[in-house]
Amino acid sequence: MADDILVSSINEWLVDQALSEPDIVEMFEGLCNRLYGIGIPVSRARLTWPTLHPLFQAETILWKRGSDTEFEQFVHQERMSDAWLQSPMKHMTEHDLSVIRRRLDGPDKLLDFPILQEMLDLGYTDYLVVTTDFAREEKGRNRKRRGIIVSWCADRPDGFSNREIESLQKIQRRFAVACKTIVQTRISRNIVNTYLGTQAGARVMSGEIRRGDGSKTNAIVWYSDLRNSTAMADTMPGDEYLNLLNDYFECTAGPVIDAGGEVLDFIGDAVLAIFPYDSVEQKQNAIKNATVALRASQRAHDDINQRRKDAGLIAFEFGTGLNVGSLMFGNIGVPNRLTFSVIGPTVNEVARIEALTKVVGEKILVTREVAQLDKSAWVPLGKHILAGVSQKVELYTFASQDRSASTSVMGQIDQEFASEKSNRMN
Repeated sequence: MADDILVSSINEWLVDQALSEPDIVEMFEGLCNRLYGIGIPVSRARLTWPTLHPLFQAETILWKRGSDTEFEQFVHQERMSDAWLQSPMKHMTEHDLSVIRRRLDGPDKLLDFPILQEMLDLGYTDYLVVTTDFAREEKGRNRKRRGIIVSWCADRPDGFSNREIESLQKIQRRFAVACKTIVQTRISRNIVNTYLGTQAGARVMSGEIRRGDGSKTNAIVWYSDLRNSTAMADTMPGDEYLNLLNDYFECTAGPVIDAGGEVLDFIGDAVLAIFPYDSVEQKQNAIKNATVALRASQRAHDDINQRRKDAGLIAFEFGTGLNVGSLMFGNIGVPNRLTFSVIGPTVNEVARIEALTKVVGEKILVTREVAQLDKSAWVPLGKHILAGVSQKVELYTFASQDRSASTSVMGQIDQEFASEKSNRMN
């Protein structure tokens, strides 16, 4: 049995954790090992908390004595899973309970939830669930809990003693204090990274939040723009156009992120992104990554358009430009409403380069610096005038196969859109 001195030692350790910035998986693993070390027969424990993330609605950590600790994220679902609907946690939420304890073996056993039979089959004898709220949002009958839920299992024949359950509840309250800071930091980071990007988000989280904060950087700058967007917005139902935009972003912004780039902004139906570098070697890698993203973007475009055609939806087309140079990366706007983005001639030029894709009939245009790294992959299109730029700029597009494919696809989509627009107007 754990005595008060040993429980106090764990509470003191948790205070130290709350005052530092621990990894939540390591902290939970450390807590479970300490609990077992002072004589509380914890053999399995699961920590779960809700999160705010575009992909995930909850995160969980599973600890089992003698096994590796596991971290898992649960994706958003349109409908509740059967496992949740039949769980003790769902029952606790509906009935506003903070503790549920079930004996899994012996004369007092109660297996009124499917998971309890699973735990018994795994050799556990006692099951305890404790919720600790950070805060609650009251909306009529609907209560939304924000906090942690921990399920504790024992494998000792007589399970947990009443005193051990009391100790677990007290320790969990102190543990929740440390978790609150970590979880809220994780959520803040999720939000900042989602809306600003990883690099810009890291700068903001580190304190660069005043207008003018920023620095010069070198980067490959990516700019994509959707074709016929004004006409499509005018003629398509709002929800269809929104879905089309998301499909378009999926095959532009998605490959950029996958290739290690940073999407800085969605400017209406345009995508502004960068692949930063600090050295010659990094520059070469940045160009390679940007080129990989370009090719992945075209493959995604073909796949998504085929899927849209099969569903009877309008296909779409876009142009992409790449430029290389120095730029300012930092906060711009007014003091109480800022955006973290890039500015400078390099950015202005790449938007004008992309605009030329409509003129020359190519989907992709890049500058000479990009094409030089792998000359066999590119063909020159001559020098072109960019609005506001004193000297002509030499531009390139993908070599023969990619080039001919892109030109034919553009013509096909222009014809499809013209036909669809005519049908809607009639």
